Amino acid sequence: MQGTGRGLTGAIGATLARLNVALLATAAIYPAMANAQTAQQATTNRVSYAIPATSLGNAIAQFGERSNLQVLYPADLARGRNSRGVSGSLTREQALGKLLSGTGLSYRFTNAKTVTLIETTGATTGDTGAAAEGAIVLNPITIDSRIESAWGPVKGYVAKQGSTGMKTDTPLIETPQSVSVVTRDQMDTMNMDSLNSVLRYTPGVNGNVYGTDNRGMGVQLRGLSSAHGVFYRDGLKLKESQYVFFTGLDPFGAERYEILRGPASVLYGQTGPGGIINYVSKRPTEERINDVSFSVGNFNRKEGRFDFSGQASPESDLYYRLVGLVRKGDTQIDYVNEDRVFIAPSVTWKPDEDTKLTVLSNYQRDRSGWAMQYLPADGTIRPSPHGFGKLPSSRFVGEPGFDTYNNTQASIGYEFEHRFNETWQIKQNARYVWMKHDEEGVFGGGLQEDGRTYDRYADAGGSRLHGVTIDTQALADFETGALEHKFLMGLDYSRYKYRDFAAEGTAEPLDIWNPVYGSPIGELTPYQNTTTIQEQIGLYAQNQITLDKWHLTLGGRQDWVNSEVSDPIADQHIEQKDKAFTGRAGLVYLADNGLAPYISYSESFLPEAGFDSAGNPFEPETGRQYEVGVKYQPVGWNSFITLSAFELTRQNVMRSAGDEVFQTGEITSRGIELEGVASVASGVDLRLAYTYLDTEISKATTVNEDGSSNQGNTPFGVPTHSASLWANYKVQSGALEGLGLGAGVRYVGSTYGDDANTFKVPAVTLVDASVSYDWKNVQLQLGASNLFDKTYVASCFAESFGCFYGEGRRVTGTLKVSW
Repeated sequence: MQGTGRGLTGAIGATLARLNVALLATAAIYPAMANAQTAQQATTNRVSYAIPATSLGNAIAQFGERSNLQVLYPADLARGRNSRGVSGSLTREQALGKLLSGTGLSYRFTNAKTVTLIETTGATTGDTGAAAEGAIVLNPITIDSRIESAWGPVKGYVAKQGSTGMKTDTPLIETPQSVSVVTRDQMDTMNMDSLNSVLRYTPGVNGNVYGTDNRGMGVQLRGLSSAHGVFYRDGLKLKESQYVFFTGLDPFGAERYEILRGPASVLYGQTGPGGIINYVSKRPTEERINDVSFSVGNFNRKEGRFDFSGQASPESDLYYRLVGLVRKGDTQIDYVNEDRVFIAPSVTWKPDEDTKLTVLSNYQRDRSGWAMQYLPADGTIRPSPHGFGKLPSSRFVGEPGFDTYNNTQASIGYEFEHRFNETWQIKQNARYVWMKHDEEGVFGGGLQEDGRTYDRYADAGGSRLHGVTIDTQALADFETGALEHKFLMGLDYSRYKYRDFAAEGTAEPLDIWNPVYGSPIGELTPYQNTTTIQEQIGLYAQNQITLDKWHLTLGGRQDWVNSEVSDPIADQHIEQKDKAFTGRAGLVYLADNGLAPYISYSESFLPEAGFDSAGNPFEPETGRQYEVGVKYQPVGWNSFITLSAFELTRQNVMRSAGDEVFQTGEITSRGIELEGVASVASGVDLRLAYTYLDTEISKATTVNEDGSSNQGNTPFGVPTHSASLWANYKVQSGALEGLGLGAGVRYVGSTYGDDANTFKVPAVTLVDASVSYDWKNVQLQLGASNLFDKTYVASCFAESFGCFYGEGRRVTGTLKVSW
């Protein structure tokens, strides 16, 4: 392991060398594809289409994306009309004619890249095709179907637009930082029903640090593990307490997830240095949605889901959406259940094209036990040295009568936007959140010398949390000479109050190889009753400057944070004030061939409310990152590739020495990430990812009595290499039309089992699969994760009691009906 003397120059030099290798590998794939398509278009001018029967607006959006055309039409022209879809290799004219068949609409090419939809005079049902000379052309509203709106749905796997990276309607290729988008279509195809599963095929992110964990703490971004300052919903932070997290918010209510990797405090304030995960909620749509589905699976799982959306009435300016599910079942851990109720109503009021107000709300009730179990390394990552073999991945080391992990959460908020003119617009997002959490359990504390008697302890507690967040933005689009500006300035405010309380007691040891439950729990003694109030104000500005093909982003922010923490049990009370200025700069060059090299610098700031063992207030955690890379959006292909290299430093990390807690640690992470998403042929979708990480503890986070430390070591649970590939194919025509087949493989390299690097957790390769069949308005789907039921350990943080099994095979069958 190299020491801490490695400088940025050497690190960037090494990563650039790897970057060149990865670029060559990427270049070997796409030229052949591009040449093949160029040759095909030169001779036939045909494109492969796979657009299902859907609303006309959706069909036209997919057609424009696939054909690389701008489609113009009044919004009212498509409302209430449906398309029969189109599939096969066709010219653009043939495909458009089939899409418009039966709609009473025609089209007219106004230039080589623009087509206008029109209503033909005297048209009858079935009239389609190019417009007659006497056709009446309506005054069109420009709708660029090649670019999704910042908050709207993304069709298919390939996202070109995002809301998280810049807080403006900026294409991903112009964003000078790595951003991944996991779309709704991908989540549905791959049966993603937890944050862990959502992140499986995304580079630089690991949601599986604690295996079957249902708390949401096991999130790792660019090698940095953190449950704080990570999770956002619709651009507003969901702040956690010591025990409760919002990361368990059900994915069915999400239109997509956007993962911004690296520091992001300039736009979002208090964030962790590894990045943020933004849950983009489903919103009301103009197209009517009526979906109901029922699922069953192993572990006695049963689930019902519904999704309804549309216009309140034909002439109304109100739109609605109602999303929800009910789930009941067990888990792979003995005696641990998993029940959930989730509902998310929303309403949009759109009185005109310049004004929109959307009210978003949700309620989620979880009743469960501890889905993660603290297990020893002997019997999990290696056979027991006493000849007992390996523990089953279902092993429960707690007490069935003393095991709960219950959350109830709710929120309500709004998004308002109004455009005054071609230059100025304002936006305001606000949310109130509330959560109640209660937990109790018995946990492992280490094996005795006989290799089978497992020490245990009991713990119980909970949290009560409520808070408000509001973000007000002003945006201006203007020019100064040859420079184009997209200027954003904002003021955000948040106030959270939460109480964490906990008590501990004794529990009898357990024969971990032949468990007998029912031991009494000793009297619980309170050891924490902490009330925290934290207020934050942030003032920020960002200017996106364009000069021809160059795009420069400059941003800065000032934060002020007041925290008050009191604990009568510890007889401690502290008030602390923190402030910080953070910056961001990035430069992108957009080449004509679809390549976009970029370079960026960004910073983060995350106050830690509380005090160390000496009674001193914690210093804010900070981060800084240098990143270089290239994004590639091949002309004529529905695909997107990002290749990046970075150096990321996290400062003021907590460290401990026995029962003492201090804060002087630092972790440095260097790495390379490759991500590719594509629809390369009719009905084929691909997603690939690769991550290389060189992460080290550059300042000690643990100091031993003899003065030795973990400085220079790799933090536990961080793999050097990880990779994944998913492919999905849907038959477009013939006797098997509607049949879908998907398969994926995930590789996670070996990791260290503790910060002292005394032992390793083996690498693992897992396989996922999906098969579906669409027939009229009915879809049948069967999905499996960890198809071959591989037993593996997700990570360890301590050898005697800190290992966690990963999730075994999960099979789900779903019947979905749409009308």
